[in-house]
Amino acid sequence: MTDFDAAVVAAVTAHMNDDHADDSLLIVRAFAEPGATRARMTGVDSESGEWTVEIDGRDRTVRIPWIEPVTDRAGLRTAVVDLYKAACVRLGVDTPS
Repeated sequence: MTDFDAAVVAAVTAHMNDDHADDSLLIVRAFAEPGATRARMTGVDSESGEWTVEIDGRDRTVRIPWIEPVTDRAGLRTAVVDLYKAACVRLGVDTPS
């Protein structure tokens, strides 16, 4: 996971973990581990996001590909939002307006 410099990765993961932890869990449940009870974003690159998830009391790492590849920092926000919206559709959760 090296497509973005460390400062960008730190900013994105901190924002997701501080402000959107529930959204991360929803994404993980929809696309990787339906039984996850916790998800913490640990990395991003042009192809995917990476989360450490808790399942049955144990941590493991999952990578979930973006719907479209990302080429710049601004694209990361779009990629996460698109993945979140797709997760809502997949799990039958209403998305906020």
